[in-house]
Amino acid sequence: MIMIPRVGGQSAETVDPDVLTGLADEITSLSERLHTETQRLLALIAEFDRLGGWKREGFASCSDWLAYRTGLDRMTAREKVRVARALAGLPDTSAAMARGELSFSQVRAITRVADPDNEEELLAHAGSMSAAALERLVRSWRRLDRESEISLEERRHAARCLSVFPADDGSYLVRGRLDSEAGALLMRAIEAASDALYAGSVPEATPEQRRADALGLLAERALEAGFAGEACRAERHLVVLHVEPGTLEEEGEPGRSELEDGTRVSAETSRRMACDAAVVRAEPTDGGTAPRVGPRSRVVPPRMRRALELRDRGCRFPGCGSRFTDAHHVRHWADGGPTQLDNLVLLCRTHHRLLHEGGFGVRFDRQRPKQPVFSTPYGREIPPVPPRMWIDGSPLSSSPDGRGEWERDVPLGFYLRALERP
Repeated sequence: MIMIPRVGGQSAETVDPDVLTGLADEITSLSERLHTETQRLLALIAEFDRLGGWKREGFASCSDWLAYRTGLDRMTAREKVRVARALAGLPDTSAAMARGELSFSQVRAITRVADPDNEEELLAHAGSMSAAALERLVRSWRRLDRESEISLEERRHAARCLSVFPADDGSYLVRGRLDSEAGALLMRAIEAASDALYAGSVPEATPEQRRADALGLLAERALEAGFAGEACRAERHLVVLHVEPGTLEEEGEPGRSELEDGTRVSAETSRRMACDAAVVRAEPTDGGTAPRVGPRSRVVPPRMRRALELRDRGCRFPGCGSRFTDAHHVRHWADGGPTQLDNLVLLCRTHHRLLHEGGFGVRFDRQRPKQPVFSTPYGREIPPVPPRMWIDGSPLSSSPDGRGEWERDVPLGFYLRALERP
């Protein structure tokens, strides 16, 4: 227990100097202890990350788990994990922080450029610099002179290239090199798309996998928006999957399921893609003539989709909430499941994949029909909100009924009226 002296309305000029000295010493001492405890926290985060503890709960990364469990915003959580990983390879910096000699702000700056070769020199600077001054030093650590920068940029631009081609296993290989401007634009766009896709919990997604998924979202959004003179030709850019009806049934035998170029797609992936996509039925005819092709129909019509979005407000997987979603049939329409609100739930692309290809499950709670209950491949239910945190044996306060933000007090009639809109 820290005893804080009360000085009433006195100013620094009238208060006993010993009181001010005591306060200053206490602040400094407590700050050093906070630095020490922060180093211990970072070490624990690094070990938890190394062991992959966050994967068991269905999270995309350690930073997403950290944000979910500790209340940090995602940017802060990502930075904590980045620094924790870097400190694992910088023993001198970690030891200095453990002694209370370096703050998190100073360590954060050092870890941006530090390696075993320059760690000692950076620590020498950090001992006599404020965090702001150390940040400026880090930014200029590897700055090139102007002439070298121009020459290097010319070489970068001349070396630009990009190729995309199918591999033998049905995946696609992307190889290339971009100049500084195009590369920076692509990075920012991928970061934005990744933040949108991975706004919550997704398991076993490395940074490379996150970027791959984000690039797919960029392509999808670009085709939806269209380009000058191309908007009326959007049909030409559709991704078409040919699949036999039996392949879509849960107990059916895997039959034809392939892209237009013949690339095989698994039966379960076909089920996922068919959950929320346009469907065209083609029936064979006698005599070898062209099959009869029916009209294209949407599995989830636009009016129902609007009602679903009003109800779910984004991906319903615990801790997610991404606005980029598919409509998932809890019981697949190919197995007789109805395309109705009480059989539909919004899921982001990655969590949708978890339920089809990842072995996760979902059902609706009979007692609370609007509440989907998710479970891991091991059968353990995932709570819709994080477990309550305890301090000194007492739980922190939470909402009286423990409901998450998804379940707002919106009457069912509001959703039904949305269905009636043209």
